[in-house]
Amino acid sequence: MAGGLAADAVVHWRFAPDMAPGPHTPSDTIPGDDLFYGQAIAAAVAAVLVLVWARRWTFAIAFVVAASAAGAVLLYYSVDFGRLGPIPRMYDPSWYSDKTISLAGELVAALAALVGFFTVRRPERSEEPAPASVRR
Repeated sequence: MAGGLAADAVVHWRFAPDMAPGPHTPSDTIPGDDLFYGQAIAAAVAAVLVLVWARRWTFAIAFVVAASAAGAVLLYYSVDFGRLGPIPRMYDPSWYSDKTISLAGELVAALAALVGFFTVRRPERSEEPAPASVRR
């Protein structure tokens, strides 16, 4: 899962400069490079979280980060929405190896996060009685 998120982070970081707004981009849109840098940072943070704390909440964060990115790449490959509010036009009907790497990482991470979310359990509390000095 962390590897898939890392692949997502690296690809988005590398492509962020290519997504910088052009001279005719409206000023009230979020710059595309900021969106890509944001995705890269979110994926990196989610990867670190699941490596450091394998908890349901970290798996949930990893799932949201990975699944939303996978959904976005597939949606913007298939449909030209144009500009959506402050989000710039992100339509990209071309397919290339880095997009495949990113999508594969996102899908693997999303599925692994789901598995982790539904299988990780909290450590059981000890059923031994507390020592007399602790009881009141």
